[in-house]
Amino acid sequence: MDNQQFHGTTILAIKTGDMVVVAGDGQVTLGNVVTKHKARKVRRIYHDRIITGFAGATADALTLAEKLEEKLDQYSGSLTRACVELAREWRTDKYLRRLEAMMIAADKENLYLLSGNGDVIEPDEGIISIGSGSTAAQAAAVALIENTDLSPVQIVEKSMKIAADICIYTNHHVTIETIE
Repeated sequence: MDNQQFHGTTILAIKTGDMVVVAGDGQVTLGNVVTKHKARKVRRIYHDRIITGFAGATADALTLAEKLEEKLDQYSGSLTRACVELAREWRTDKYLRRLEAMMIAADKENLYLLSGNGDVIEPDEGIISIGSGSTAAQAAAVALIENTDLSPVQIVEKSMKIAADICIYTNHHVTIETIE
């Protein structure tokens, strides 16, 4: 297991008119071995007003979460400004640009995906996902939101279950945080 990193996997976020829901599975792998089943990859930060979720190398993701909190403090809680400045720094800083992680950040008005390429993406339809099971989770959420009367929390729960049933790097232990 030379030079392998711990990885976190699937994060799904939905923003509707009155609610934001962010979920993450609990599986962490080192190479092809599951090392943890109940990791918490979705967290509240900045006075519990912002929810973040990460996928990728765990230490790298935690570094990014700390950096985002610093930016939120610097910009008085403006998630948009903090995300843009973090993405800019992530892309240009010699140390940060080596980080191997992605992040979703949301407050009651905004939902963003951040990447090390300098991306700050706000999804058109209010649904975004990252990690190894992201395609399955996002596809399920899109289908459910358009074709059911389920609540956003129920949609996220069912979508994460579908992702866990398909993706070997995603499990059924899901953490869900909401902002209403």
